[in-house]
Amino acid sequence: MRLLLVEDDRMFGEALQQNLRLDGFTVDWVQTAEDAEVALSTAEYAVMLLDLGLPAKSGFDLLSEIRAQNNPQPIIVITARDARRDRIRGLDYGADDYQVKPFDSDELAARIRAVARRSVGRFSSLLAHGPVTMRHDTHEVTCHGKPVTLTAKEFAILAALMEKPGAILSQASLEDRLYGWGDEVASNAVEVHIHNLRKKLGKEFIRTVRGIGYKIGDNL
Repeated sequence: MRLLLVEDDRMFGEALQQNLRLDGFTVDWVQTAEDAEVALSTAEYAVMLLDLGLPAKSGFDLLSEIRAQNNPQPIIVITARDARRDRIRGLDYGADDYQVKPFDSDELAARIRAVARRSVGRFSSLLAHGPVTMRHDTHEVTCHGKPVTLTAKEFAILAALMEKPGAILSQASLEDRLYGWGDEVASNAVEVHIHNLRKKLGKEFIRTVRGIGYKIGDNL
């Protein structure tokens, strides 16, 4: 799951980015509202984490502008502003959730997963298709009832495919899901991960649609 972190405090931003990556998220980090606007125009993010106290343009202003454009981008406000009026204002401006610093990193990860689920109309962390089940919250995967160990990248690809079982996902869209800015991407990275998933889940579980991309197999 790819996130956009908008936070101007360098020490806090570095620590939060690292913690979120340890939780399996791909995180792009910017420090101004203007850079956030550029990022949103060039990539798709499951959730944006938005600080309110940004330089020049505030987080409130950015949030208001995003919603004025009818942009449904899921947004969680992360801020030190704990006054009741600020919480109400943030939610009324269109935030999907509001977290006051300091917060527990495990709770934030759970809130990110919950907001991401609601944004696509899912209400459970459990995904199931054919013989395979997976849970976003615990990163547990089973095939025919037996546990399967996946790497973080394999888990991310499987999640992307199982979230949209009827859709064909291109290699580029899967790369966007797996890699953030500055990450080195091998030309065959997605193919390698797909190959490994087929070895662990069965060669028919993920189908190649030639010239287009990949999808979850039919009639499993």
